[in-house]
Amino acid sequence: MVYSPLQAAAKYFKYYIHAANSKGHGTHSPFVYEFITKVMNDFTKYEEYKKVESLRKKLLLDETELTVEDFGAGSAKTNSDKRSIASIARNAAKSKKFGQLMYRMIKHYGFKNILELGTSLGITTSYLATANPAARVITMEGSENIADVAQQNFNELGLKNIELVRGNFDDTLQTVLKTMPSIDFAFIDGNHRQAPTEKYFNQLLPHIHPESILIFDDIHWSAEMEAAWKNIVAHEAVACDIDLFYIGIISFRKEFKEKQGFAVRF
Repeated sequence: MVYSPLQAAAKYFKYYIHAANSKGHGTHSPFVYEFITKVMNDFTKYEEYKKVESLRKKLLLDETELTVEDFGAGSAKTNSDKRSIASIARNAAKSKKFGQLMYRMIKHYGFKNILELGTSLGITTSYLATANPAARVITMEGSENIADVAQQNFNELGLKNIELVRGNFDDTLQTVLKTMPSIDFAFIDGNHRQAPTEKYFNQLLPHIHPESILIFDDIHWSAEMEAAWKNIVAHEAVACDIDLFYIGIISFRKEFKEKQGFAVRF
């Protein structure tokens, strides 16, 4: 059950008062300090931002109605299987702030093997793909009609390094992973239930390396997602986790002699 607006606000308040500032002061981990100062606080206005945000602006005005197959926890806004493209862009797409953060992560670390679970309309995917045109980006979407729109958007932006895989992740992920012996960066933004989220994490584990980064969306969206996040960060393979409230970041770097967790305001 997704948290109510009042519950979500209380969760955010608790996170905010305990989180470190976004300047990096007092952060002893070199990796986390670099992430905060060089990635989070990179305020460069990259040219690709304009292209992706122009696409978002267009989608926010598109009232075309789609029939949507939802294999996850469903929409927090509606129980209908009919949704307008504008509604999906407004409620399902990751915000500019976080899309651009992931763009900077891929650009800064030079990630080349990228996986996204949950394409939606392809706004975040476009950030992932434009950050490194030499990267291979595999993005997965359960709803055929949404996938059709996403593919049109990739074509419109001229993105050639994206492979769009359609279908339920439970049926398609294992096949996709056979083509990806190594994953540099993965964004898990689908299903939003505890058991599937933990299952995806465990399926990805054999394909990660010490420099890999995994990002989980909406880690405080519901009690189930908070439980999944708690179990994931407790896994012995995880060296460091960074809680940005709306997303959670996992690192496997060997530089950490013991497990570390950070909450950072962003």
